[in-house]
Amino acid sequence: MRIIAWIKTHKLTAVLTLIVVYFLSRSFFGLNFSPLNIPRSTSYDANVQMKTLPAVGGGQPMGIGGGGGDYYGEAPPAPEVKDRMIVKNSFLSLQVKKVNETLKVITDYTTSIGGYMVEANLSSPEEAPYASVTVRIPQEKLEGALSHFKSLSVKVISEQVSGYDVTDEYVDIEAKLTTLVANQKRFKEIMDQATKPDDILKIQQQIFDLQDQIDRLVGRQKYMEQTAKMAKATIYLSTDEFALPYAPSGSFRPEVIFKTAVRSLIVNLQKLAAFIIWILVYAPIWLPILILILYFIRKKRAAGKVV
Repeated sequence: MRIIAWIKTHKLTAVLTLIVVYFLSRSFFGLNFSPLNIPRSTSYDANVQMKTLPAVGGGQPMGIGGGGGDYYGEAPPAPEVKDRMIVKNSFLSLQVKKVNETLKVITDYTTSIGGYMVEANLSSPEEAPYASVTVRIPQEKLEGALSHFKSLSVKVISEQVSGYDVTDEYVDIEAKLTTLVANQKRFKEIMDQATKPDDILKIQQQIFDLQDQIDRLVGRQKYMEQTAKMAKATIYLSTDEFALPYAPSGSFRPEVIFKTAVRSLIVNLQKLAAFIIWILVYAPIWLPILILILYFIRKKRAAGKVV
């Protein structure tokens, strides 16, 4: 009751205090009980997402695995094609003895087999060094490369390989290109017969639009060809098993649940410690205010008793 009475008499102070506590707790006390905790904002998506290209002719965006441009719906199946075009992606979480050395071995080995490094990140906090590296590897050498990378580890924490077929889309684009090239050829023939400047300008614009669509589709085909030839592998490295991302399976595994719970506990304790540190750092601001508030409360009580 005393607290409620104080809030009623010090509304502004109470509101400001609540605002400060709210922003501090939201920024530094956001507890996370997610079963899959990826450190340092590392992406670990089982469903590989590829960036989309702009739509052709104002239609839907183009993305691997679906139709795009002015053509709606998914690409029709092409069962007659025997040599399928498969895009492969893999993810590894490895516990290693030395992060720096393992990272260098992975990049050097990738280069030696005709691949290349796409991206690498390395951090060395006090608790445990951590690194992630993304490489492109010739698809026919992917399995051997993954085996080599796993041999460098003390323990394989998680492994996942995914693939998806882009053959249907590739064949569909080929058919679209045939139609667009034929239309462009026809417009060029019409322009050769045109005599009015306005008609020539309009036909030229149509030819330019068709060429733009052709260029986009050709670029899309080349992108799919290169992506299918060079598989992508993302490897996470750390000396601490709990610092690595883990993709849990659907089966009930008590030991995995225990490890996941421990990871969540560690992360939440770190956030709690960070929140306490921030509170202590800001003590020169909120502590005098609190002392003044308590002083005025006692003074008011004393005045009431005297009366």
